[in-house]
Order: sequence, then structure tokens, then C-alpha cells
Amino acid sequence: MTNSIKSRRTILKGAGSAALLTAARAVVPGGAWAATADGPETTAATLGFIALTDSSPLIIAKEKGFFAKFGMPDVKLAKQASWGTTRDNIELGGGHGGIDGAHILTPMPYLMSAGKVTKGGKLPVNILARLNTNGQAISVSKYYQSMGVGLDSSKMKAAFVKQRQNGVDPKVAVTFPGGTHDLWMRYWLAAGGIDPDKDVSVIVVPPPQMVANMKVKTMEAFCVGEPWNAQLVNQGIGFTALTTGELWRDHPEKSFCMRADWVDKNPKAAKALTMAVIEAQRWSDNPQNRKELCEIVARREYFKVPVEDIIGRTSGAIDYGNGKKVENFPYLMKFWNDFASYPFQSHESWFMAEDMRWGFLPPDTDIKAMLKTVNREEIWRDAAKTVSVKDAEIPKSTSRGIEKFFDGKTFDPDNPKAYLASLKIRRIA
Repeated sequence: MTNSIKSRRTILKGAGSAALLTAARAVVPGGAWAATADGPETTAATLGFIALTDSSPLIIAKEKGFFAKFGMPDVKLAKQASWGTTRDNIELGGGHGGIDGAHILTPMPYLMSAGKVTKGGKLPVNILARLNTNGQAISVSKYYQSMGVGLDSSKMKAAFVKQRQNGVDPKVAVTFPGGTHDLWMRYWLAAGGIDPDKDVSVIVVPPPQMVANMKVKTMEAFCVGEPWNAQLVNQGIGFTALTTGELWRDHPEKSFCMRADWVDKNPKAAKALTMAVIEAQRWSDNPQNRKELCEIVARREYFKVPVEDIIGRTSGAIDYGNGKKVENFPYLMKFWNDFASYPFQSHESWFMAEDMRWGFLPPDTDIKAMLKTVNREEIWRDAAKTVSVKDAEIPKSTSRGIEKFFDGKTFDPDNPKAYLASLKIRRIA
């Protein structure tokens, strides 16, 4: 028996089905066998995910055989209870009962690499791909519906002031301090003149628990990804004030990350995982596959929710829950289209600037130095070329340029200080 045959049999051991066997033997575009000596250093990795629609690329990569196709048939997906759990398990590591990488809030790898949210000091974490753009929302209690709350949060301020005068502490929920949902909520409130650190209390609630907490009136509003905003509307508990795509069109959201030491030890495997994620993203953004995607992620082992709570907003039909309904929604969650998968450094610069704004990162944070440590866009580019992504679908620059927000503010990634200085409500001098 030749060494090459032994190698392939080792990789395919335990695959369990003829379909997976066929997938694992697939030829990688470019002519190299995924299972040769030039293939991944390991066939296994444990990846965390939270029950949010933007984790779909990892689930699809597993379910449709893309991990196996590129020599990683032993990838395991581990459902996480919260972003805090995700952080703890990345810190623990896959070889010690934790995870090697994850579907994650884009700022978290920076906060972890800086040692601001970890228990054991600095933990280098790499971003290999963006998982999606758009697709989050800020949901509000029905109590505020008659006030016409939407993009303008200022209409809630008088109610918050009155609550405080009556000895009640108004609360808004996010999923992780300094994470994307926290930053969307803070931006929205501050744009309406509401100080998120003085006029309300920002609390942390895991995504799957948002609806239940709103039902018992724990908070006035929350920011989270789908399907939880849609579920809130379907249960008649609250309404969508805005989707985050309305706050910042085609904004970055979740990322695919791996521990940096895992990437350093397994560079070919890191590329293989990225290739699989890219393939899954392309599959997921095909409109013909959206129904199947929703049926897959709705399963008990993944989201454990009715397909109806996922399919509407994933397919571009949104019911805000306040009488407003939109078909062919222009702020649809994207997994691949319009460079949704590419980890633009300019986007991550904004997240770091906002974390500096609110005190989650020091005011003297060296953004460019942090980008070099965390962002691994070169792995994405290499992976994309290997799976024959067209040149037109690969950005020519690591910057998407100047970004504009719903309130008219702009962010120039080459001048974060000017952006921060333009904001009235901030914790940074």
C-alpha cells in the first residue's frame, strides 16, 4: 500500500458516508489533492458558534461537505451559550476542552489580543474572513411604539428621564461589552443625544435569551442578530426600530477567527478552513439556496427555532412589527456579495476607534499595529485564489474608503482621530 493511499485513508477514516468520502476526495481548483502531503497539517479543528443567522457559513461548510472537500473532514462545531463563553473557550483552546476558533463579534479578537477581556492576559487571535455584512437590528419594547421611535432615538430620552425621576433604571441590552451590538446600540443612542453610560444602563444578555428577557420587561431595547429580532415581532412583544444596515449600509458584522498559535502551527489548515468558509458563503448567498439554508440552521443542534423566524429576513422580507413591512429589503444580510467575506482593515479600524471612544481600548491604542497582529487578509486572498474566485470579486485595497453613517457622520480610516473628535458624546478626550 502506497504512502499516498495510507494518507488519504487516514484523512477519510470515520467519514461515515459515501457522500463525504467523495467530497473529501474532491480536487481542489488548481490541481492539488486536498489529502496529499501538501494538504493541511491537521484534519481537525473545533469551531464555536452562537445561534445567530450570521454563523451560517460555518454550519453550511460542515453540512454541505466544504470542510471535508478541502482536507478538513474532522472539523467539529461547538454551540456556545454566549460570547463570554466563546471567549473563555478560545482562551482554553481546542486541545484542552475548549475551541480553536469561532464565529465571533469582529472587535473581540482585538479586545482579546490586547488582553482587555481575557482572564490570562493577552491572547493573540487572528481574523481570517468576515462572515457577513448587515443583518442585525435594534428592537424596542412595544411601550415606545406610539412615540414613533425609529432611526431617531431621541424620542425615547424624555421617557428615560421620567423613569429615572421615578427611581427606575432604564436598561438596554447588548451581547458583549465593546462588541458589535454594543457599538451599534451606543452609536444609535448617542446620535439621538442619549448618553449610554449616564442616561441608561447597558446590560449584557446572551442572544438566545433576548426575547425572553424583553417578555418579562427586563429591558427597554436590545441589539442582536437574527433570528431573535424577528422572533420578538412574531411573538408580538416588541418591534424593530431599525436594522443596523440602515445605521451603516453594508457594515461589517461577524468574523471567522482562529487562535494565532493554531494558525502559526497549521498555516495550510488555516487556509483550508478559509477556503471552505468562502465556498459556504458563495453557496449561502445564492437565492436558490436560502430556503435550504434556513431549514439547516433551524435544526435542534443549531438554532432550535421555527424556520419561520429565520426565512423572512434572510430572504429579504422584513416585518418591523409596527405596521411597517418591506419586501426586497435593501439591507439584507450578505455572506458573499459585495465583498461581504473580505476582512477589510478599514472596517476593523472603525471598531477599534469606537472601542477607544467608549473606553474599552486605551486612547493611545496603535490601530495600525493592532491590525498587523490580528488581521490576516493575506490568508483570505490566498484561499480565494485557490478556489478560483474571480479577480473582480477580490478587493484591490484593504480599505473600503470613507464610510458614512445615518446621522451624516463620516469615518476616514486614515484619520480616526478626526472622527473621534467629531463625536459629541464620548469617553475619550
